[in-house]
Amino acid sequence: MESTKKPAEGSAQHAEPGDATVSAPVSARFLVGRKALVTGAASGIGRACAKGFAAAGAEVYVVDRAAEAAKEVAEAIGGTAIVVDLSDPDAVDTLPDDSDIVVNNAGLQHVAPVHDFPPERFALIQRVMVEAPFRILRRTLPHMYARGWGRVVNVSSVHGLRASAYKSAYVAAKHALEGLSKVVALEGAAHGVTSNCINPGYVRTPLVEEQIANQALAHGIPAADVMDQVFLERTAIKRLIEPAEVAEAALWLCTERSAYITGASLPLDGGWTAH
Repeated sequence: MESTKKPAEGSAQHAEPGDATVSAPVSARFLVGRKALVTGAASGIGRACAKGFAAAGAEVYVVDRAAEAAKEVAEAIGGTAIVVDLSDPDAVDTLPDDSDIVVNNAGLQHVAPVHDFPPERFALIQRVMVEAPFRILRRTLPHMYARGWGRVVNVSSVHGLRASAYKSAYVAAKHALEGLSKVVALEGAAHGVTSNCINPGYVRTPLVEEQIANQALAHGIPAADVMDQVFLERTAIKRLIEPAEVAEAALWLCTERSAYITGASLPLDGGWTAH
């Protein structure tokens, strides 16, 4: 919800497409009265999103399998911790169905050539990063439709737009999430629901830090060279993006200023996809 001011006497009451009008600033608490469900909310991008949405006034469901960390985040922001393993479909189906905002963020990584990739690991990544978002949206969209307003923010990746070697499961899952997001955008538009993807490059999170040894092994390079030769090799801006920067983009997609944006993929990739 944006703050509004009564127009000055004689000022234009309606703006036509293309008019050079500037909207009022977004209220700092523009999500008061909204509920947001954030997966993978105990650390990294998810934690930054949970904090950002709570600061904007939303009641936040902090969803993660890490019980203590989820409870700490929930206590810090006045939210509700929900400990669940997103690889368990039955457990996912117990999540709250009354969220106005869903941030599908939880994910995991495995780095290996296709011919060495463990099939069970491939299947696990699809369950957590594709099936779980589908099941969550299947439960929450009816509530959004009934209220005539909803926001779906899928934390995809530059790997939802581009491929990298040794990441078959992750790249496949992110591409699938992109497709799911677009379908929800088409179905939800008539109900006031938007659905978009955010596509960060490498983010300064535990998920990225934990990849260093495996990336070094897969590429046959020293661990000290992974940052420059793998993580930052294809970006124009030579640094990792911070979780808070991703959270800011997620929040912006929930403002009225972005209400016409749906079915989109927003690269936060430091110029990676400009090549």
